[in-house]
Amino acid sequence: MDRTRPSTSEIQGGSGFLRRRRAAVAAGIAGILLGTLSGPASATTTTDASAPAVVECPANLAGKATCYTGRDADGAYYAMAVPKNWNRSLVVHAHGGPDLGAESDPERSTGDLERWSVMVDEGYAWAGSSYRRGGYGTRMAAADTEKVRRLFVEEFGTPKRTYVHGQSWGGDVAAKVVETYGAGKRGPYDGALLTNGVLGGGSRGYDYRVDLRVVYQYYCQNHPRPTEVQYPLWEGLREGSTMTSAGLGARLQECTGFESAPQDRTAVQQRNLDDILGVTGVPERTLESHLRFATFTFRDIVHNRLGGRNPFSNQGVRYSGSHDDKALNAGVERFSADPTAVRDLSYDSDLTGKVDIPVLTLHAIDDPTAFVEHESAYRDSLRGAGRDRHLVQTFSRESEHSGLSDSEYANSIAALDSWVRTGRKPTPKSVAASCPAFDAVHGTGCFYDPGFRPGSYASKVDARPGGLRWPAMTSGQEKAWSRIDGVGIAP
Repeated sequence: MDRTRPSTSEIQGGSGFLRRRRAAVAAGIAGILLGTLSGPASATTTTDASAPAVVECPANLAGKATCYTGRDADGAYYAMAVPKNWNRSLVVHAHGGPDLGAESDPERSTGDLERWSVMVDEGYAWAGSSYRRGGYGTRMAAADTEKVRRLFVEEFGTPKRTYVHGQSWGGDVAAKVVETYGAGKRGPYDGALLTNGVLGGGSRGYDYRVDLRVVYQYYCQNHPRPTEVQYPLWEGLREGSTMTSAGLGARLQECTGFESAPQDRTAVQQRNLDDILGVTGVPERTLESHLRFATFTFRDIVHNRLGGRNPFSNQGVRYSGSHDDKALNAGVERFSADPTAVRDLSYDSDLTGKVDIPVLTLHAIDDPTAFVEHESAYRDSLRGAGRDRHLVQTFSRESEHSGLSDSEYANSIAALDSWVRTGRKPTPKSVAASCPAFDAVHGTGCFYDPGFRPGSYASKVDARPGGLRWPAMTSGQEKAWSRIDGVGIAP
């Protein structure tokens, strides 16, 4: 790869604007961000930082931009791109997941640049972090996202406007960025785009996977098997288990035949599958991925982030939709959460709704992973905080979680930019109406449904006691908890 930096004249319109990276910038930024993070002491070791170095762009950006990669002082790899037709605005991307590797993955940020290259095609510079480690940690991911923005500014100067974009769990991360770093009139972010976001937060946003974990075990009795070491199901998987994703999939197939054609399943397999899907509301096509999350990510949350404490509860939940609800409710495993674990997960990942900048969301109506009702949780959180005037929500007749139409991404960032520049708040109808112009360029379709409105979060996921009030964490609670030594999840 060519590691030579371009001159300022090599980036169109860059004369007098690009600035060389200051010595020790990464260490300085790390120190600034450390002061914004309340929570347990970090176990992450400081890594020698590398300045942005020119690399080959993804194939879909070849000849259109100059691309860079580097590593920050906390070990997070990152990628950046500056288009030749730069409009002097920046999109900072927060990726989803979380990935569960121990270290930062250098391919994550470059892969995200390729996936969301449409932003660069539209003239925006782009920056994204791979985060310093895998595993759960919304505030950590938000800090690393803010850090890559600061690194971009040190290298290329302050953009005219800066937007944060997050998809999936990255939507929660980006929303946390808005609340943590975007507050006030002088915050560095001008607007936020949240797409297919997990906006219910961690303390409530995974309740349907808690339900899946216990309902699955009631019917299948193979996770764990009676002959294996037993553990409470809220752990997801016992600490030290060597089970793999393939091994979990084999157990799911054994119980439900989910990989088999319906005519090839046994009667017991079909009934198990029908009952599990009927009770949990999880789509068949994403059943395995949801169970993986309720297994491996739950283990990460419980054992790696919360010291073995339980943040989940299913007390008071009445399960329905099976062939025998009475037997299910009598036999399903029940447990109550540790209040300190709930507090720490909530502090890390829940949203207060305290938003001061324009936020535009786009969500696939048939999202099989982050159900569209997450948008209701976010709307109710902002409404509860008295900030819903800053929110516009749009919905599309799409059915995938990890990606939406490029035409819609381009249209969405343009609608957000127009809102920020002019102060004129768009409507779902006006956003839908502007999409065809972008589809003429990108050709991936416009699927907006401006009349759609999702049901409440509780209409999709059984609320736990107190779970009908939003936000899940008020700004007052956040402020009070921030004074507790060791609160939250360690970076």
